[in-house]
Amino acid sequence: MSETLVDSQPIDSSKRTWLIASSCAGAVGVGAAAIPFVSTFQPSERAKAAGAAVEVDIGGLRPGEKMTVEWRGKPVWVIRRTPEQLASLTTVTPQLADPTSQRKPSELTPEYARNEGRSIKPEFFIAVGICTHLGCSPSDKFQPGPQASLPDDWQGGFLCPCHGSTFDFAGRVFKNKPAPDNLEIPPHMYLSDSKLLIGEDKKA
Repeated sequence: MSETLVDSQPIDSSKRTWLIASSCAGAVGVGAAAIPFVSTFQPSERAKAAGAAVEVDIGGLRPGEKMTVEWRGKPVWVIRRTPEQLASLTTVTPQLADPTSQRKPSELTPEYARNEGRSIKPEFFIAVGICTHLGCSPSDKFQPGPQASLPDDWQGGFLCPCHGSTFDFAGRVFKNKPAPDNLEIPPHMYLSDSKLLIGEDKKA
């Protein structure tokens, strides 16, 4: 009956030390490689800052003027509407696709902006300046009257030059235009008569 011989010679101490050192070095290497990979899942300071609320001084904004600020990488318009611009909101209502912002109210229009002016204070209009069609930025067309690419009875508002969508002074899209929805109203609130906070609408 044959027997299987097993090499039972012990590993000398120098070889054992080399094997242990090699194994440890490999483990450390894997760990070191994993740390940068895992850290990519953590938001960077820049990303955190991009999502932070933006405080805006609107004290110097005169009627008919517009300023643009950046919030979460998006252009946000702040417009101080004139009495004439406010009056035009009622005039154009029959021409609008969604005059009361009912299509996507939770996504595009906060509850406090579901009114004719889509605003907290009628005088001030705050909106994300990105067309809801393909993401272009509409141009200001504040001057009423006949103009290129606009109807003869134009009351003033915004024109998206890419595909011709038009919006009134409350960012409401006109009927039969490529844009499916009104312009987005970002969360916002007033800290004072001259200070606006974009990105938050509830006081802590």
